[in-house]
Amino acid sequence: MPSSSKYVTCAGREIHYTEWGAQHAPTVIAWHGLARTGRDMDELAQWLADGFRVICPDTLGRGLSQWSPDPSNEYKLEFYARLAADLFDQLGIEEAHWVGTSMGGAIGTVCAGGLFQPRLQGRIRSLVINDNAPRLARPALERIRNYAGNPPAFETMAQLESFFREVYKPFGWLSDAQWRRLTETSARRLPDGRITPHYDPAMVRQFIDHPDDYDIWAHYDEVRIPVLVLRGAHSDLVLKDATDEMLTRGPGALGLTRVVEIAGCGHAPALNVPEQLDLVAGFIRQHEQAAAAKAAAAVAAA
Repeated sequence: MPSSSKYVTCAGREIHYTEWGAQHAPTVIAWHGLARTGRDMDELAQWLADGFRVICPDTLGRGLSQWSPDPSNEYKLEFYARLAADLFDQLGIEEAHWVGTSMGGAIGTVCAGGLFQPRLQGRIRSLVINDNAPRLARPALERIRNYAGNPPAFETMAQLESFFREVYKPFGWLSDAQWRRLTETSARRLPDGRITPHYDPAMVRQFIDHPDDYDIWAHYDEVRIPVLVLRGAHSDLVLKDATDEMLTRGPGALGLTRVVEIAGCGHAPALNVPEQLDLVAGFIRQHEQAAAAKAAAAVAAA
């Protein structure tokens, strides 16, 4: 299934996204993690594109999206939610399912909760949170801040790939071709010709200027849609006590949250193997069918 590389202006910033299955009406937003790009979602998008339009954005300051001219005020969840709301409106998306890895899961949570962007209230049909929770382990956050805020530079792509294979080992199994694509889609040249990860190092201002930005229980408590939480079995960022609490609060208290541990992964499962893809796709298709049945019933009753 072919994809298209496109750009749109959201909140006054140019945002790049990859679109799959553009001919379909049912839509999935697939949002990547902190220092990654939307191309991490290629396998998931291909898996879904036979029945869904799949939109995979590069967050502000990542990949091919514009870097923020105001890092302290724009590299934070509230602004990312504004970008998401504008993305919905600019692309004519009335409702969508949301899959978010790490930071992308946090953005999906605050969007679904509606506290930052009331115009998104009711427009997210289901939410998949891939190794994120409303409370994250502080030591792991500090680890991520340290490596993401000081990206290394290398002479060759082979060296960059070796770095990615080591730092992203917790993603789980990736084929050699997937490691190569991950490297090639998240690399940029510096003025001196060396190669470095393709993101703005200033995006870690989020942790400095907004140290509690990922404490989002208040947002999760407002969510009223089905939620699938994937936790890497060896994750040091999302601890089991946090996912246990997710089962008793917000959508969990309504019986709408399910937690699944992914064996062989830490932070965060790459969503690139059939077992993980079937799990996510099955959840989305189940709730797309439920939404379609509800809409048909409403029409019949009118």
